[in-house]
Amino acid sequence: MSIKESDQNPVIVWLRRDLRLTDNPALHIAVESGKPLILLYVQESNAGRAFGSAANVWLHHSLTSLIANIEAKGGQLILRRGEAASILDEVIAQTGADEVHWNRRYEGWARDIDEVIKTDLKTRGIKAESHKSNLLIEPWEVATKTGGFYKVFTPFWRAAKNLFTVDAPLPTPQALACVDDVPSDDLKTWGFLPTTPDWGSKMLAYHTPGEAGAMERLTDFLDGPVESYAEQRDNPANATGTSKLAPHMAYGEISPRQVWVTAKQSEVDTEAFLRQIGWREFSYTLLFYNPELASQNYKPAFDKFVWDSDEDKVEAWRRGQTGYPFVDAGMRELWQTGWQHNRVRMVCASFLIKHLLTDWRVGEAWYWDTLLEADPASNAASWQWVAGSGADAAPYFRIFNPFSQGEKFDKAGDYVRKYVPELKDLPNKYLNQPWTAPAHVLAQAGVKLGETYPRPIVDHKQCRERALAAYKDSRA
Repeated sequence: MSIKESDQNPVIVWLRRDLRLTDNPALHIAVESGKPLILLYVQESNAGRAFGSAANVWLHHSLTSLIANIEAKGGQLILRRGEAASILDEVIAQTGADEVHWNRRYEGWARDIDEVIKTDLKTRGIKAESHKSNLLIEPWEVATKTGGFYKVFTPFWRAAKNLFTVDAPLPTPQALACVDDVPSDDLKTWGFLPTTPDWGSKMLAYHTPGEAGAMERLTDFLDGPVESYAEQRDNPANATGTSKLAPHMAYGEISPRQVWVTAKQSEVDTEAFLRQIGWREFSYTLLFYNPELASQNYKPAFDKFVWDSDEDKVEAWRRGQTGYPFVDAGMRELWQTGWQHNRVRMVCASFLIKHLLTDWRVGEAWYWDTLLEADPASNAASWQWVAGSGADAAPYFRIFNPFSQGEKFDKAGDYVRKYVPELKDLPNKYLNQPWTAPAHVLAQAGVKLGETYPRPIVDHKQCRERALAAYKDSRA
C-alpha cells in the first residue's frame, strides 16, 4: 500500500542482526499493531566495527534471502546506507511514521547509538521500543550474590538456566502489509561480493544463508548427529559432527529460542549441544560488561606480557604453511570455507599465541575477517580464553600440542588429507610429523619437504619452553 492509501501512520521495524520473520519480537509487535509496516535495514556508516570480508559475503546472501521471504508475504525490505539516526529521520520525514521497533544488540558502540536514538525519538513524541530477541537471557538478568556478573562459565550457566523460562517462538507473520513507495537502495550496489577472484562463491558451496537454511541445518542436526554430539564434536573430519549453526545465529536467521525449544523437543539428550548456546550467552555477558573485549585484555595484568612474533611466520600461519599439518589443515579450512571446526580453532589459536608468541588480537582480527559468522562476542571471548587473558580462561601453561591433537582427534587422517592434499599419500604414522618420515617414505608419497610442503617454521619443544618462560615472567 502507498502512504496516501492508509489512514494510519506507519511503524518502522529496524532490522539488524535479526534477519528472520519467525520469532522476531520487534516485527511481531509491529504486525500486531495493525499499522502499515516499513521494514528497514541500514548499512551503518558509523558502526563501531565493520564486518569482515567473509561476513559481508554471508550478509549479502542473508539479505537476499530475507528480501525474497518478505516479498513472498507481500512486503518490501527497505535498504539504506548511512548513520542510523539520520536514516531513521529521513524515513520518518518521508512517511510520517510515529513508531519504531528494534531488537537489542549488546556491543558498547551499538548500545550507545541505540540509546541516543531512542531518547531523541521519544523526546519528539515518537514511540521507540527495543526488544529481547537474540539472547535467551539478558546480561543484566544474571548476577552473582554480590551483584556483579559471572566471570566463570559453569556457575554462570547454572544460574542462567535457573532464571529463564523459554516460551514458544513467535509465529511467522501470515502477511506483511508494507508501505511500498519508500525509496530503497539496490543490494547489488553495496559491493559485498568479491569479484576478482570470486572466492565468496566457494564458501557458499558449504552453507545456505537465510532463514530456511538455518532451520534445515538445525533439523538435520537434531535428526541424528546430535545423538553422538558429545563423542563426535571433537572430530573435525566428521562433517555432521557439529551443528554449524554459528553463522545463522550470528545474523539472527534463527533465534536461540528456536534452537532451544526445538532441541528440547527432541527425544534424545541435547544437553551437551545446548551448553554451546550457553557459551554464546556467557560471551555476550562478557562483551556487555567489557565493551573493548576484542581489543583490550580482559585481565589488565596481561597488559605486561611481552609479545615476540615474526610477521613472516604469522603470514605462514594465516595461509596454512606452518609445516604443522593439523594446524595447516585448520587454517586452510578457514580460508576455503569461511568456517573452522571448534577443536581446530583452539589448536590454531594456541599455535599462534604460544608457539609464535603473537598477540591474540592479531588472530582475533584474522578470524573476524575470514569467518563467515564474525560474532562480536564469541570470537573475542574465545581468543582471550586461549590466550589466558580472558574470563574463565585456559591456564597459561596449557599449550596445545599440534601433533597429539591431530593424532587424537583426526585418527584416520581424513581431515589433514582433505585440506593438505600434498600429504595425502603419507602413512598415518608420519602424517602429523612428516619430517620424521624416512626419505624413501617421503619419496613414495611424493613429498619433498621445503618444496611441496614446508618444513616446520618453529620447533615445538623450544616454543613450548619459550612460551612457558614468557608467561611465567609476565605473571611475576
